[in-house]
Amino acid sequence: MHSKSESLYLRHARNDLLQNRGVNTALAVLLVLSAFLMATGSMVMERMVGSVNQLFEEAQPPHFLQMHRGEYDPAALEGFAAQHPEIDAWLIEEMLGFDGAALSWHRPATGESGDLSESLIDNLFVTQNEDFDFLLDKTGAAPSPSPGQVHVPVAYQQRFGLEVGDRLGVRTDTGVHELRVRGFVRDAQMASSLSSATRFVVSEADFADLESAGGGAPEIIVEYRLDDPSAVSEFQSAYESDAALPRNGQAVTFQMIRMINAFSDGLVAVALVFVSLLLIMIALLSLRFVIRASMEDQIRQIGAMKAIGLPDRAISGLYLAKYSLMTFLACVVGGVLAVFATGLLTRGAQENYAEASWGVSTLLVPVIALTLVYVCVMVLCRGVLRGVRRIQVVGALVHGSTLDEHQSARQARRQARRVRRGGLDSYSGTNVNRRLALLDLRAEGRQWLLVPVVFFLATVLMTLPTNLLSTFENPRFVTYLGAPESDLRADLLFSDDVDAVREDVLAHMRGDERLSDVRVFAHVLYEARGEQGWESLRVDVGDHSGDTVEFVEGGAPGPGQIALSALNADRYGLGAGDEMALRQSAEQDEPSTLEVSGVYQDVTAGGYTAKVRGEQSSGAIGYAIYADTAEGVDPAVVAAEYGKRHPTAAVVPMREYVEQTLSYVTDALRSAALLAFVFGTGVAVLITSLFLKLRLSRERSRMGVLCALGFSTGEIIAQTRAKTLVAVVVGTLLGVVFAATAGESLVGLLVASAGLGITDLVFLPNPWLVYLAYPLVLVAAGYLGAVFLTAPLRGTDKSSWLRG
Repeated sequence: MHSKSESLYLRHARNDLLQNRGVNTALAVLLVLSAFLMATGSMVMERMVGSVNQLFEEAQPPHFLQMHRGEYDPAALEGFAAQHPEIDAWLIEEMLGFDGAALSWHRPATGESGDLSESLIDNLFVTQNEDFDFLLDKTGAAPSPSPGQVHVPVAYQQRFGLEVGDRLGVRTDTGVHELRVRGFVRDAQMASSLSSATRFVVSEADFADLESAGGGAPEIIVEYRLDDPSAVSEFQSAYESDAALPRNGQAVTFQMIRMINAFSDGLVAVALVFVSLLLIMIALLSLRFVIRASMEDQIRQIGAMKAIGLPDRAISGLYLAKYSLMTFLACVVGGVLAVFATGLLTRGAQENYAEASWGVSTLLVPVIALTLVYVCVMVLCRGVLRGVRRIQVVGALVHGSTLDEHQSARQARRQARRVRRGGLDSYSGTNVNRRLALLDLRAEGRQWLLVPVVFFLATVLMTLPTNLLSTFENPRFVTYLGAPESDLRADLLFSDDVDAVREDVLAHMRGDERLSDVRVFAHVLYEARGEQGWESLRVDVGDHSGDTVEFVEGGAPGPGQIALSALNADRYGLGAGDEMALRQSAEQDEPSTLEVSGVYQDVTAGGYTAKVRGEQSSGAIGYAIYADTAEGVDPAVVAAEYGKRHPTAAVVPMREYVEQTLSYVTDALRSAALLAFVFGTGVAVLITSLFLKLRLSRERSRMGVLCALGFSTGEIIAQTRAKTLVAVVVGTLLGVVFAATAGESLVGLLVASAGLGITDLVFLPNPWLVYLAYPLVLVAAGYLGAVFLTAPLRGTDKSSWLRG
């Protein structure tokens, strides 16, 4: 008996699927897209985390590192390590930094050549580490190049098209030192574009030659691996409270390295899941509409089944079998497609990080995602099909209604009131056709609600990723990087004559008629009192008035004040108006007490910076000089000129600096925005077509009556198109308003949760694109869907409408 009932359910499901091919195909496509995106998003996230974890497991990056430029005391580091038994291993990595313009390449086989001047980050030459923090090749091995060989970062291989066998030239003070590219390495510490540097691996002999040749900026990283990585905060406080240790640079923790590596590529996965969730909402709304419409169309068959004694559970099961089968097949198809899509989307992560190993989670994660989609759909179907219980036999067979006697009476009274309020007898206008369309739209508002809701969600789906992309690409976004909006930036890093270089560069810039608004900021290391004692704090000293950075609380510092980055404000538990103890060195007897003027957003230097008003021309670890160019002057040309004139200063156009710093993030967002646009537009057309196909089928009798009253086919078609256009426009406008208000807050919370130092993101949208072009595309898509669906009505036999 059980097998017979299963056969009945499957036969009914198959017949219904074949009978309503158009509607069921549209619904199936929507379910497949939802399952595909949910599975793809979850798999990309799993593969991304797996790639980063795999690289971290093989490369063993430090749990805490301190970058430093200048002299240091090795004995102090030895003593510190001896006092801290929680240290599992530690090392000092020596590095030589060269500007991209000092690095060139050529390919002997073809004669091709070029340089790395387009790269604005630091190029650090190192030798392979022996204990941990390995730089790995594509096989996961830690290569040790022979003399005359170099292993280049994978990012440069992708960006400049470098190949094994190419010659890399390093311009030094004594000439060009040539190396042969032996391979490419992945760097767990500096893989992301958010990192300010990248590392090349050379032999110890070549490193010594480069060091003695001059032209490279010496730098070290002090790195530590701990027995308990969770104790890194306490360890960092202990390190920074020891004044004898080197700390002329950025301190970075294991968590920061992991977050920076995963942030950009992780955005793709988050965007896919976001798109999937919106599509699932659209699919559920559409499914609810389709089920209710099917029940109303087949009400007499349902009444007949109830009349012959079939239980409600059995009747619901007939319909549930169809949607269960459709959803299961959609999940299978979506899952298979997701496997191929994941391979394409994670190709970059596999190249930059590592090939993630396959495990139980690789299979379990997409299965769980697809199961969630299936469960959500089935829960909704069961909820809607509970309406079968409320259907009465008499009402179904006699009146063809899903309502009971009392509900039918209430509905009749409501319809009578609508007729009295909106009748045509009091209408004095000339366009009766338009008036009739609006009256029908108002009377059948609940049935038409699907269209504006879907277009609302589609608008949000398309707009938010694009707004986030335009924000990251906007030149004003530099204010989120803790820097003023300007055309040029010159970084003067530590050197013996950094103060003299500052004076020289400033004199030339202020005397250059092409430049204006020249501002200089000194990077000074202070000490602030934290939970574990005095801690190192990097402070930018200069004139911070005007539109320099984005303040989320308070404003720029004045005399006796300090402004803190968002991460530092959270670290010290301070806000605008609070007081902060600050000293420049342990030898200073009395620390100064400064008032916190405000909290600003900053993603540079790990997000841990501060700003003080003043002028400092000596004793700083480095300087940053900003300037604007006159109209018609190319900042890139000026930057190249100053770079040659002042080789120890890194002069870059700010737009290119921001683009390269955020390149991984913007690339990911661009893919997500394109995907959202395609799916948003496609779903809008799909749902409009699905809705109108069902609606036109149910309104055959009404259209027949209008035709009998003298309305032409063209007028009847115009009514349907007008109702569709109104519903589409209302939903699209509401979506635009939501995306510009609550949507901004939603995305801001997502970005803030990443811990990058941006706590209050304000969109910098392209208004012509998101407030004009996108709405027009959506409205046009919806209207064209209506035109396509209603066009065949012109050739329909009108008498068949009256026959039902």
